[in-house]
Amino acid sequence: MSQFSVVYSILVHWLVILLLSPIFFGVISRVKAFFAGKRGPSVFQPYFDLIKLFRKRCVYSRATTWVSRAAPCVVFAAVLAAALILPFGMLKAPVRFSGDIILAVYLLALARFFMIIAALDTGSSFEGMGASREAFFSCLSELSLFMNFITLALLAHNSSLSHMIGADIPMSWITIGPALLLVVASVFILLLAENCRIPVDDPQTHLELTMIHEVMILDYSGPDLAFVLYAASLKLWVFGALIVSVLLSALGLEGMAAIGGFYAGMVVLAVLVGVIESTMARLSLLKVPQMLVGAGALSVLAFTLVVRFTS
Repeated sequence: MSQFSVVYSILVHWLVILLLSPIFFGVISRVKAFFAGKRGPSVFQPYFDLIKLFRKRCVYSRATTWVSRAAPCVVFAAVLAAALILPFGMLKAPVRFSGDIILAVYLLALARFFMIIAALDTGSSFEGMGASREAFFSCLSELSLFMNFITLALLAHNSSLSHMIGADIPMSWITIGPALLLVVASVFILLLAENCRIPVDDPQTHLELTMIHEVMILDYSGPDLAFVLYAASLKLWVFGALIVSVLLSALGLEGMAAIGGFYAGMVVLAVLVGVIESTMARLSLLKVPQMLVGAGALSVLAFTLVVRFTS
């Protein structure tokens, strides 16, 4: 593959993600409005919100340092870089190599690290509580994510994400389907937790004592807030694409059918998240670790099934 084709594939991959990821939030909001008996905002409302924020100016507290100013850009860049390693269904990622899953996880961890230290940099006790919760919950979720990746790597006999999911494991569903379904269930729980969605957190709440992600970004405004929200939509897209890609491997689709199936699956996943947020209440903070431990148990069970299958 020539350098031009590599650059072209990277730009197209980024363009698709940047254009489509905010609509994930729009679909979720529309589903929640439907269950509430309201008309709700347009699915394109997140785009309008981002444009409005980019047109405003940033306001910084005198107590903050360069950490608060750099964090939004670092978070956005880290998640965007991690998205380059993620394949779209049967289409392989533009950047792929052996062990790229480790880089993807550490890029997401880098984004989380800067969000945490930026929240601490403000000196606010509320943002400090949110940062503490984010750090604690991430310790549980990262272990489950690594176990799921190890399971997929054993199944595909490859440590590259583009080979672990998608076209390289279609026949595995015949004998190892239960293990892959356990992986999907575990990653879906992580999707809700890592993106601070209900029942882990309510992204629309304004009660600081129960907030996680939203309380960490209270001091941000203008373009900084836009970058943080954009990064959140990208992260939700990354986890959603991982789930949809694993499920699509059972169908063995090719060409345009695979591409259409991937985007249809993303819409269905957004609707499912909206239904869950409309029918469930937020869990107590003391029960969130139990939920994440449950996700870890599912990943360990999937790993055990794959080990027995491959041995």
